[in-house]
Amino acid sequence: MPMPVRGGRGRSGSRMSSPCCTSAMLVVFMALAASVGAEETKERSCDVIGDENSESQMERALLKKLEPLSQMRFNVTVEKSKTENYIYHFRVCREVNSTLHDFGGLVQTDRWNGRTTVIGRINETQVFNGSDWIMLIYKGGDSYGSHCSGEKRRAVIMISCKRGVTASSFTVISEEREKEQECFYLFEMDSSVACPTEDSHLSVGSILLITLASLIAIYIIGGFLYQRLVVGAKGMEQFPHFAFWQDLGNLVADGCDFVCRSKPRNAPAAYRGVGDDQLGEESEERDDHLLPM
Repeated sequence: MPMPVRGGRGRSGSRMSSPCCTSAMLVVFMALAASVGAEETKERSCDVIGDENSESQMERALLKKLEPLSQMRFNVTVEKSKTENYIYHFRVCREVNSTLHDFGGLVQTDRWNGRTTVIGRINETQVFNGSDWIMLIYKGGDSYGSHCSGEKRRAVIMISCKRGVTASSFTVISEEREKEQECFYLFEMDSSVACPTEDSHLSVGSILLITLASLIAIYIIGGFLYQRLVVGAKGMEQFPHFAFWQDLGNLVADGCDFVCRSKPRNAPAAYRGVGDDQLGEESEERDDHLLPM
């Protein structure tokens, strides 16, 4: 008779718990990998030069104003000579190639050999503005080498106001690299984000007049409907407060008559009446000179 195996239940429990533990660890690993992947795929934005606390409200407001352009990509080809043929790739406060993690916001690609050069990086950004323009500067690009004392490249993008256009006309204006210092690439583009906010063309007086006219229209129409539908008035009595406005009109007419009258009220009339009594008096007066002396 076979002997019962002791502890069989414990072995079975351990065998069953092992797959559960493996599945739990796999779920945790996948969650960690997903979070890391999300962090890696999240695009980085412009970082103004200096400490974060030193950023002014104006700079933050300008960067927020440029946000509508952040999802757009701009490319322009420049052929200076047979040996100099470049493509410039530009993004507003985003990396041109986020997989490289090089913070490159404006990158130059040589069409002959495919070599890329970072002109400016978004982690060294400066931003200014005027009445109808915004200037975006990317510093910290790759070194010039033999030019400009070997300093780092810098991209200056002038964004000019053009209403009705989100972004257009991205062009290269010039490259200042023959100086000893402060060399830069100058670019230009048009966008409505650089335009000032349009103020209302209505003056305070116009607003008051419009408000007054609206109130008068509401009073007349509302009063007319009330008098007609509720009170049951007919004719001119349908006008709201007709008796009041009628008396007011008479008072205004009397006031105008009193103010505008050119002669005092007690002045004699400038003409004589033509009544019968006056005709009689006139006839008697005319006969007096015919009587014999």
